[in-house]
Amino acid sequence: MDSTIRLIIKSFTWQVAGFFTMMLIGFVFTNSFAASGGIALAGSIAGFLSYFLHEMAWARVNWGRNTASTPTRMGN
Repeated sequence: MDSTIRLIIKSFTWQVAGFFTMMLIGFVFTNSFAASGGIALAGSIAGFLSYFLHEMAWARVNWGRNTASTPTRMGN
C-alpha cells in the first residue's frame, strides 16, 4: 500500500501531465490560451481530487489483493 505522501506526489505528477494535455485540447477547440488554461486548471483540480479520493477508497478494499502472509520461523 502506498503511503499518503507517495499518493499525493503520484496524483500531482499525473495532473501536471494531464494539465498540458487538456490545455492543448482546449486550445484546439477555443483558439485561446486563456480559455484553454482555465479549462485545464479546472479539469486538473477536479481530476486531482477525484484520483486521490478514488485511490483512498480502493486502499480500503481487499478484493483482488494477495493476502497470503509470509511464514515465520518458530522454535529457533
